[in-house]
Amino acid sequence: MDEAALRRMVEVSVKLKTSFFEAEGARVLGAGRTMAAALRAGHKILAFGNGGSAADAQHFAAELVNRYVADRPALAAVALTTDSSILTSVGNDSEYKFVFSRQVEALGAAGDVALAISTSGNSENVLEGAAACRRRGVRTIGLLGRDGGKLRDAVDSALVVPHAETPRIQEVHAMIVHVLCEVIDDELFPRRT
Repeated sequence: MDEAALRRMVEVSVKLKTSFFEAEGARVLGAGRTMAAALRAGHKILAFGNGGSAADAQHFAAELVNRYVADRPALAAVALTTDSSILTSVGNDSEYKFVFSRQVEALGAAGDVALAISTSGNSENVLEGAAACRRRGVRTIGLLGRDGGKLRDAVDSALVVPHAETPRIQEVHAMIVHVLCEVIDDELFPRRT
């Protein structure tokens, strides 16, 4: 990669973020408020995805449990991507497509909110997780890419980054995660000025 290619890559990323938030900013803010309302009512946030999306799920849960920017009480959030014993036992004893749905069945309750992340929108285990959420009364927010795939219609609210390249989609997803954290903190712990 040379400097010109680097500049092109950054330009595509910046333009994609700008266009996404211009079109979907109100929906992202609404998703954050939905999560804040659930947490305020004593419910929890579940997050799941594969690969880089698993990392985004873990990042999001960590920001809520620990802190985002300011010190504040811990918030109830669980990344369903982190327990290797559960993931491998479900994958071994059943099918990998059930690694998230089994955890939703065990941990999800009506009033909770799940963040289902998939850059393709077609990850089978994320689809199964979203279906389990629906059965349990867990509201679902999809962090998706491309055209949203099958998950677009399987979640309650779909935030779709309309781009073909996974890295560029993930860059926008990372920003969405931070916006959600910001909204949650602002809603639950307003800063006094």
